[in-house]
Amino acid sequence: MAQNKTKTTFNTNLFTFLADSPTPFHAVQTSIHALEKNGFVALIEDESWQLSRGKKYYVTRNESSIIAFTLGKNFKNRPSINMIGAHTDSPCLKIKPNPERTKTGYFQLGVEVYGGALLNPWFDRDLSLAGRVSYENSNGELKSALIDFKEPIAIIPSLAIHLDKDANKNRTINKQNHLPPILGLLSKDKTIKFVDLLQKQINSQYQEVSVKQILDHELFFYDTQKPAYVGLNQEFIASARLDNLLSCYTGLTALLDSDDTHTNLLMCSDHEEVGSASSSGAHGPFLKSVLERLCGAGESLTQCMHRSFMISADNAHGIHPNYPDKHDDNHGPIFNSGPVIKLNANQRYATNSETSALFKLFCKKANVPFQSFVVRSDMGCGSTIGPITAAELGVKTVDIGLPTFAMHSIRELAGADDAFNLYQVFINYFKHGV
Repeated sequence: MAQNKTKTTFNTNLFTFLADSPTPFHAVQTSIHALEKNGFVALIEDESWQLSRGKKYYVTRNESSIIAFTLGKNFKNRPSINMIGAHTDSPCLKIKPNPERTKTGYFQLGVEVYGGALLNPWFDRDLSLAGRVSYENSNGELKSALIDFKEPIAIIPSLAIHLDKDANKNRTINKQNHLPPILGLLSKDKTIKFVDLLQKQINSQYQEVSVKQILDHELFFYDTQKPAYVGLNQEFIASARLDNLLSCYTGLTALLDSDDTHTNLLMCSDHEEVGSASSSGAHGPFLKSVLERLCGAGESLTQCMHRSFMISADNAHGIHPNYPDKHDDNHGPIFNSGPVIKLNANQRYATNSETSALFKLFCKKANVPFQSFVVRSDMGCGSTIGPITAAELGVKTVDIGLPTFAMHSIRELAGADDAFNLYQVFINYFKHGV
């Protein structure tokens, strides 16, 4: 097995990564801890970079996107880069700027829906809150801190079926009225300021921090239920944020276990679920700016990208036994049967015959099976960072993923073997390159 890892230890560490990463900010922070533990050195965007072949580096943007790379010993005359791209964000409920709501004696927080969330599963779950808080410290400086309440502090109760007899037929969800979570009861003469809750949480997590004033926040509710095995023989793993922290962790682990022969790069970017059009998203300049500092701009970058390769790793739709008609008969991915090559005639995925064939070779060399997914011809198709990256850089790209059920739900399902198998493919890719 690659790097003497076993599926059991791989999945145990995957569960820890998922639990420790309730937001994109925390996913990047968790990744940084692993990278620094393995000798990766932090780079700062507004400073000059002095890079050495055989060394390992990482750089972040907005604290929610990260690029890590090993600068290979052979990166000189005809440089090329083996790249993997994934994303740190997942559909969820985000706190509004002025969120306090009090109705019929209950204290609630207003939320807006981030991304294409499947909303029904958010009801009746034990929710906590995490994210980034920006504040002015005692010296008048702007600072930020990541917070995580960890414990269940909120819930969105369903309306009882007695009050909606048609609930199982046609209940609809009004995002403005039906989604604000309940955090507690309030007496008539009592009020709660949300910023006071945030300041208390910062004080609890960071005793050395002096907060003069909370200025703003990016906070998200999440399900406190931990990742777990499911199935008579533990064939499945269930967790929040499998889309797409499953790919982030698999790519990260492969990068940590790769050697220093080739130049290997992992990009985990924010805002994919809302189109990637941000300074830290795949549609922004983050990756290109890093590549220009590695390869040079203009002709040098073009030449390097021509010799390079990108694997866009995002989740794929497994064929659901209760809804098999939602799939093309010949393209229904099965759990624990290998990674899925995703194709679309209208370029919603960046895969072409050449890049698909190359990924199949990586799978064959790693002794891992592979599958293909094409959406039904009478249905629309989602997209990934793959076409964005391919169009921006001109780099050969393949879109792949692991079969998943309940994608964009608060709790998703995947095969217990699949991430470890994909890890072995990634290791082979990083070891041999294109």
